[in-house]
Amino acid sequence: MDDENLEFSVEAYSAVSWNAGMLTLLDQRKLPKEINYLDYDSAIAVAVAIKDMVVRGAPAIGIAGAYAVVLAARSAWQEAEESWREKIEGDIHKLATARPTAVNLNWAIAEMRKLFDSIEGEPETALLELAQRIHSKDIAANHEMGRLGAELITANSQIITHCNAGALATGGYGTALGVIKTAFKNGSIKNVFSSETRPWFQGARLTSWELQQAQIPVTVVIDSAIASVMINNKIAWLIVGSDRIAANGDVANKIGTYCHAISAYYHGVKVMIVAPSSTVDMEVESGAYIPIENRGKEEVTNFKTTRIAPNDIEAINPGFDITPAKLIDVIVTEKGIVHNPDTKKMLALFG
Repeated sequence: MDDENLEFSVEAYSAVSWNAGMLTLLDQRKLPKEINYLDYDSAIAVAVAIKDMVVRGAPAIGIAGAYAVVLAARSAWQEAEESWREKIEGDIHKLATARPTAVNLNWAIAEMRKLFDSIEGEPETALLELAQRIHSKDIAANHEMGRLGAELITANSQIITHCNAGALATGGYGTALGVIKTAFKNGSIKNVFSSETRPWFQGARLTSWELQQAQIPVTVVIDSAIASVMINNKIAWLIVGSDRIAANGDVANKIGTYCHAISAYYHGVKVMIVAPSSTVDMEVESGAYIPIENRGKEEVTNFKTTRIAPNDIEAINPGFDITPAKLIDVIVTEKGIVHNPDTKKMLALFG
């Protein structure tokens, strides 16, 4: 893709943006009832926002991380011009450890760090240009993935998706929802079933809202009803995003994806993973080596939208699970499509 003249998203909303020297995040904890933007001027505050789910979705987290490096560099330069590279390390460490599963965050930080040694004078200007380029390229990649993935979807298809992998989870347009949006424009999609995605309900709150904005027919489904939907409806594809893809094609995605993929395999529903190449981690041999974020039990026992268990009871609350490559039909990236992924095919495309 050409790096020049890449345009930002045309959606009426943006998960991540840079405005008047600050990072602006759409508070996704409030959607769909409230559209509330929050401004950040420090990397530490951005790290907290990432951990607390103000911004979520692997590509969006990566972009927010890139802009946070800009804020960290500004602060470090103001504190000690000659040693800003040393001063920035504390903020970067806190930022990099905000959420462990999604590889895009550390990928973006590494991309920003590559520029450090070549910067002369104040670092903010050069780093901001790179962060904005990362943002723009993500949007362009989403549109390319949308084009590639949509070509695999036949007319009048019904689709299932899980969690949220749209403009809200990326720089704009979306990965899994980018494919769905493009296929709908092409006249290939009849309806989308959105799995609610407990305990944060990203599918019920965010995906349904985002598809409504695009005027795409959507039906919310409780997580435990997905197999029933597959057997009672002619479902063509399960289409989801990813937070990290291992070298053998195993995929880490929002908890529940693995269950849905097993149901899809049993019912003859194809599985499509849509993610930018920055999500592919060729240094991780398989999904067994991907760290899984375990979130606090209070999201289950004392969460505002659930309150389904006593506060004093134990709860298991992993944020992600691993879907084995053998359950996946295609992985779609902006670099191309991997059919029936395995290590050899992943190496052929990603090196």
